[in-house]
Amino acid sequence: MNRRMSLKQRISRWAVSIVATVIALFFVTPLLWYIFAPFNPTPTLAAEIPKQFSLANFEKVTSNQAAMRGLFPNSLLISGSVMILAATFSTLAAYGLSRGNLPARNAITYALILFSSVVTGTASMVPIFVLIYNLGMYDTYQGVILTMAGGALPTSIFILRDFVDGIPRSYEEAALVSGARPFQVFRDIVVPTMRPGIMVTGILAFVGAWGSFLLPLILLRNPQYQPASITIYQFYGQEGNPNLPAVAAYAVLYTLPVLLLYLLINWRYGFRFYGGIKQ
Repeated sequence: MNRRMSLKQRISRWAVSIVATVIALFFVTPLLWYIFAPFNPTPTLAAEIPKQFSLANFEKVTSNQAAMRGLFPNSLLISGSVMILAATFSTLAAYGLSRGNLPARNAITYALILFSSVVTGTASMVPIFVLIYNLGMYDTYQGVILTMAGGALPTSIFILRDFVDGIPRSYEEAALVSGARPFQVFRDIVVPTMRPGIMVTGILAFVGAWGSFLLPLILLRNPQYQPASITIYQFYGQEGNPNLPAVAAYAVLYTLPVLLLYLLINWRYGFRFYGGIKQ
């Protein structure tokens, strides 16, 4: 009986391993195309290893000034500004909601995350466009940056408030008794403890702004200001046929900043996603 059970267990494990391998191959195949196609002078939609590796595709892409301007400085400027604004103001707001005596502060926190989920970017495009246009920020970096940063704030505040709630008030009270000013307490005690959360919310805001397409398309009409998520369509023909060598190379350049940012933060902080200090 034990032998039969062990045999059944082995068969089930082998079956699970085979199914998992098939599923993994299904998801890995597009990544193989992403890895090999940029170095193939004549790539196809098939994930195949090129017979001869070449950097000609990257040379063609980097020689396109409009496409490179979409990456640097447009996308980097917009995404970096959104990351800084979202991380800064969400940290201040989360600290105020956690430590302040604001009535119904819990309801406010959950209302923020609720409305940010219900009112999607597509549904809010018309009022956003009217507001930005009336403020005189249409077709400017400022209009896109402020809109994206505002959209990233609710989720960032919701995440960071848990970090502030986990910090014992006794730490701040001890610093105040020792003569520290409120801003010094916030800077030297609260912010260092919240640093992993600030990094996570900053990266979320950066990635969201980096990959945003609809909002820049509507608010930025001047090609000089458009980010890479829009300028990549220069490598598509009028009928929508892609220039595969250029698209593959540009996709790699488009992904590198986000990948490098992730590796840098992961190396520095390891994404230790915890909040506060245990008493």
